[in-house]
Amino acid sequence: MGTALYITIFLLIITEIKRNSILLEYDDNVYLHLLLDGVSVVRCCLTAYFLISQFVESFILSVTTSKHKLTDMDLELANQRFVVCGASGGFGRAIAEQLLEEGAKVIAIARRQSKLNELARKYPQTMDCITGDLQKATVHNQIEHMIGSNPLHGIVFNAGGPPTGSALSTTMKQWDKAYHLVLRWKIDLALRLVPRLVSRKYGRVLFIESQSVKQPVEDLVLSNAMRMAVVGFAKTLSHEIASSGVTVNIIAPGSHDSPAIERVVKSIAERNKQSISEAKETISKAIPVGRMGKPEELASLAAWILSPHAGFVTGQTISHDGGNINFVFG
Repeated sequence: MGTALYITIFLLIITEIKRNSILLEYDDNVYLHLLLDGVSVVRCCLTAYFLISQFVESFILSVTTSKHKLTDMDLELANQRFVVCGASGGFGRAIAEQLLEEGAKVIAIARRQSKLNELARKYPQTMDCITGDLQKATVHNQIEHMIGSNPLHGIVFNAGGPPTGSALSTTMKQWDKAYHLVLRWKIDLALRLVPRLVSRKYGRVLFIESQSVKQPVEDLVLSNAMRMAVVGFAKTLSHEIASSGVTVNIIAPGSHDSPAIERVVKSIAERNKQSISEAKETISKAIPVGRMGKPEELASLAAWILSPHAGFVTGQTISHDGGNINFVFG
C-alpha cells in the first residue's frame, strides 16, 4: 500500500511538470525546459519532501521491527512449570535461568544449597528449590510433593557424569555406581513424572547427555556406555507417547566451558603431560569452530525444545558440539 502511494505522488509530480513546461526550438534542436511558476515549484518541492521523508521513515521502521522480532522471539513459556535437575551449575543452571527469564516457573534440584539460593534470590516469585541427591528416592518424593496438583509442562534431566577411565581399567563397583549416577535415577523420575504430562496431553522431556552417545570419547567408557542406555530409553519412550502431545528429546553436548569438562581436561593433561590451560587449548583446537561452547548457548537451544514451538520434534538426539562429531548425521 505504501509503494502505491509513492508511485501516485511521483506521477502527480510528473504531471505538474508537463503542465507547466513549453518546448523551445533552437538551432534545429528541441529542448524540454521546465518553466514552472512559483506556486508549482513550492508544491513540487513539498511533495518531494513528503515522499522522501515517508520512505525513510518506513524503511527505518521496517528495519527496527525486523530486529525486534529476531531478538525478542516469544517462546510462550510464561507461567509454564518445569523441573530442572542439576540446576546449581553448568548446563542445568543455564537452562533454569533461561526458562526463568522467559517467565517460566522452575523447580530446581541440586546438592549445593548456596548455588540454589543465588537463583532463588534472583527469581523469588517463580523459582522453588530442593536440595538433595537425585539418586535418592526421598528427593523424588520431594519433587512430586512440591508439584502437587499443579500442572507440569516439562522435565530437564541433567547431572554430572562418572569418572574417567578406559574399558579394562574399570571395576564392577565403578559400573554399579555409574548405573546409579547416569541411568537409574532418570528412569525412576521419568516413571513418576511423565504420566502427569501424558494425562494432560502436553509436555516436554529433555535429557542433557553427551556427544559420546554419537561418537565415543576416549577414556570415558563409563559415560559412553551409560549415556547410550539413556538415549535408548528416551528414544523408546518418545515413540510410545508421541501421540499424547509429549515430546522426548536429547541434547548431546560437546566440549563446553563448564564444570562438567574439568574431569576430561584433567585426564587429557595427565595423558599428554600438559598443564590444565594447555589441555583446554588442545580441546579447543580440535573443535572445528575453534573454541569450547558456552552453557548459555546450549540453554537457548534447550528453551526452544522445551517450548510449544517444538511440538513436531521428538525422539531426536541433537548435537551441540561446534561441529566436532565426524558423522554425516552428527
